[in-house]
Amino acid sequence: MSTMLPPSSSSGTATAPATAPLESRETAEALEADRRAEARTAAPWGTDPYANALRNGRGPLFLRRSDGWLLPLEVERWCSDAGAADLSALHRCEGPVLDIGCGPGRLVAELTALGHRALGIDVSEAAVARTRRIGGSALLRSVFDPLPGEGRWGTVLLVDGNIGIGGDPAALLDRAADLLSTGGLLIAETSPLDIDERFQVRLDDGRRTAAEKAAPGPADRPFPWARIGTPALLRYAGACGWRPADQWSAESRSFVALRRPRPRPAVRDRNTRTSSQSAESANSAPVISSQWER
Repeated sequence: MSTMLPPSSSSGTATAPATAPLESRETAEALEADRRAEARTAAPWGTDPYANALRNGRGPLFLRRSDGWLLPLEVERWCSDAGAADLSALHRCEGPVLDIGCGPGRLVAELTALGHRALGIDVSEAAVARTRRIGGSALLRSVFDPLPGEGRWGTVLLVDGNIGIGGDPAALLDRAADLLSTGGLLIAETSPLDIDERFQVRLDDGRRTAAEKAAPGPADRPFPWARIGTPALLRYAGACGWRPADQWSAESRSFVALRRPRPRPAVRDRNTRTSSQSAESANSAPVISSQWER
């Protein structure tokens, strides 16, 4: 979903969130910062094929490689309620959950209904606005931006192809480790194929006119992406110190659960070790309302 996409230039008609489930001063400030960012970058819906797809709840929408190869994006599924495969992942979630590339918000909304504290992040204003409209909490952020609750999330989600964000799975795994508490859970959806690919893509809805192709806009800018299967993800994870926790398939979709690597022990004196253990315990505490950072 759409942290997989470049920063959106979507509609200035995006509405304020219908709800604000994260009740804290820090969260209110973060939401207000997002609204200011949306106002600064507002542009017509039609300039962004991803925003158009979310507005209509359907495709066609593709990632197009420079050689013409197309990867269809499942907009209709993303804009529907969580399905059986989604639930197979969500029922494994532990503690507060961060959904990276939340898109239109079905997983955040479902997690909230299941009683989890959940936050979505996305680089698309349209995705963030839609997530909020259906009752989820979301912020306009890249995964590589400073985020609320770093080091205290119980579960991080990378589904709907979002393991491809940035075109560098190893860097994304390192970033996920920064976000999770010690022993926290990463749930990633992988390609059902045994592949490990990196390439540049752009969004394409198949409707660009000859004039638009001759004068490309922001939505035509290529960005790095990756597709990896379960064997490749497990290789990257092992190299980064992640511990495999589970792997399964549901409705022809493949998933992997990984445990966050523990910090390497350092040689220190007894007092330093005690201080470090106390700090780690505090850092591993579940995220509560007052802990949301801007």
